Amino acid sequence: MTSSTTSTATPTRHPFERRVEEVKISKSDINSVIMDYLISEGYPSAAQRFALEANIQPKVDVESIEGRVEIRNAIYGGDIKTAVEKINELNPQVLDQDSALHFSLLRLQLVELIRTCTATPDADINPALTFATTHLAPRAPTNPEFLEDLERTMALLIFQPDNLAPPLAALLDPNLRKDVAKRVNEALLRSQTERTKAKLYDLVKLRAWAEQKAREAKKDLPERIDLGLDPSRSGDDKSQDSGMHSNGEGEAMVT
Repeated sequence: MTSSTTSTATPTRHPFERRVEEVKISKSDINSVIMDYLISEGYPSAAQRFALEANIQPKVDVESIEGRVEIRNAIYGGDIKTAVEKINELNPQVLDQDSALHFSLLRLQLVELIRTCTATPDADINPALTFATTHLAPRAPTNPEFLEDLERTMALLIFQPDNLAPPLAALLDPNLRKDVAKRVNEALLRSQTERTKAKLYDLVKLRAWAEQKAREAKKDLPERIDLGLDPSRSGDDKSQDSGMHSNGEGEAMVT
């Protein structure tokens, strides 16, 4: 009687992957990058827990982080008036020194007023008109882009919400809130530090640039090099992207 055995060949690993595993990365450097991300992106509770678990003593201004989180949440919720008030409480110079950001916030507030005014038939549009006349009209002539943005926003009062051209529909899209919130967070970080985003994003960009240069130089690399940002995926199911899965900036935790 003969028996047959089935052997499964072990996939050959690329030399590059072995060299990567041989690199010794400083744990303190990794902890520093993680902590920097948690602070920059607005994870105050997570930053405090990580500091305890990693036994590190970072300079965490919890009050400042929580302030940025509250501002972001207000913008995400369409409460722009509260967001502006909190920005001025945290640092009144931020909007004074950035007229474009201030106008974007005011325009978003106008969008939210129009959203409310047009939610029901025969709604009163006077609050939106009054706000536009008082807060945006005086600023519009100072910049051609301001004037164009104001005219486009006012057009929302003319057309039905369910029949808008793409440029107008984009004003009512939640992504506009996210974009403005991102700019506000960067401005607040700029006022507090020299950087406007977490180091992790620069590291990811640097890694993508290095891979591009290596491939252009015909270096011996695997067909795909996974970033390893998603541990739940493996093998051929791993990310094929050379960058982060997000808008480039990543949404932070709401705490």
